[in-house]
Amino acid sequence: MNLLVRNARLRGRDQLVDIGIEQGRIAAVAPDLAASAAETIDAAGDLVVPGFVNLHLHADKALLGEVMRPNVSGTLPEAIEITNDFKRKYDPQEVARRAGRVIETGIRNGTTFFRLFADVGTIGGLRAAQGLLLVREKYARLCDIQVVAFPQEGIVRDPGAAELLDEALKQGCDVVGGLPWYEYTDAEARQHIDICFDLAKQHDLDVHMLVDDTDDANSRSLEYLALKTMREGFHGRVTASHCGAMAGYNDVYAAKIIDMVASANVTISANTHINLVCSARLDREPKRRGIARVKELLARGVNVVSSQDDVDDPYYPFGKPDQLEVALMMAHTAQLTLPHELEQVFDMVTANAARAARLADYGIAPGNKADLVVVGAPSVRQALRLQPPRRHVIKNGVEIARTSVAQELRGP
Repeated sequence: MNLLVRNARLRGRDQLVDIGIEQGRIAAVAPDLAASAAETIDAAGDLVVPGFVNLHLHADKALLGEVMRPNVSGTLPEAIEITNDFKRKYDPQEVARRAGRVIETGIRNGTTFFRLFADVGTIGGLRAAQGLLLVREKYARLCDIQVVAFPQEGIVRDPGAAELLDEALKQGCDVVGGLPWYEYTDAEARQHIDICFDLAKQHDLDVHMLVDDTDDANSRSLEYLALKTMREGFHGRVTASHCGAMAGYNDVYAAKIIDMVASANVTISANTHINLVCSARLDREPKRRGIARVKELLARGVNVVSSQDDVDDPYYPFGKPDQLEVALMMAHTAQLTLPHELEQVFDMVTANAARAARLADYGIAPGNKADLVVVGAPSVRQALRLQPPRRHVIKNGVEIARTSVAQELRGP
């Protein structure tokens, strides 16, 4: 064996196990493995999980909060306006430097897979995408990265954006992004979705759109996205982020849409922390949480994930990024605090997100990639409660990060 992780506590198992790793893959998982290895890590009874998966991160905008003017309204339109001021002058190398700082923090916090969104349109051209492609190349040994070509200014309302999206995909972007609700009319929103699917079919790529990220219950592009997914046979290849308008749907319509989403096997990424602060700004009390109907989606069997959408940018002034913190925010915002619900929340940043990214060799089982995190707590509940350091982060069978913290209480 190249590496042995001893005394690991796995979810759903009472007995501690050892995890043997050879040539970047998990070779064995069993109690008291009779094996030796070049390197041994003692998990000491702490929880060991597969690497966290962050399926939605606007890394090209990350850390703009350090240099931007304040978003005095806290609204999405002003955030877009502030970002546009920077995009006109983006330099791919500068984008890569900012994004790289965030990726490194995410890795230290146990994330081994990132899906990075790059704004593509006539304001910033391809510079953001080129910057994130540089990041993908630089950090290839430490994590897996997909880059999404994302039309932040729309497609129909931004003539030339479709051609730029096509070029971004030709230059190496991995996923077709979309923002249909941002178009001026429902008809143009549907046209937007059609264009994205044409590109996805042409390049044989998956689709990830930001859908109905608005307080307007009349914003209903999720309905057409689910229908289009079924008609094109893209089941399991489409993710819709936010879907906050769902909070304003009447119950009958919401039930219909949730059923369509489940039938199309569309993943919903409910990034609760960003919607909690950006949504419902114009509501009078009581204010909506502004998130998708997470519990109803789960009850219908929809694959729900949550991600670190933003990190210190015009949209959100916080973010580390840390998928364990994201899971805690989901537990609070969606009121998922019962024992089985905490397990569901943890799935949203691990197994569910991996399923959406179609990571076939994910998980702690023989033959899978040895991407592991030793969390400094013995259970999912304690990990969420304590937000402990990630003691060891392993990628492809190699330890790539470790954290130790010394605390001292000095009293009488």
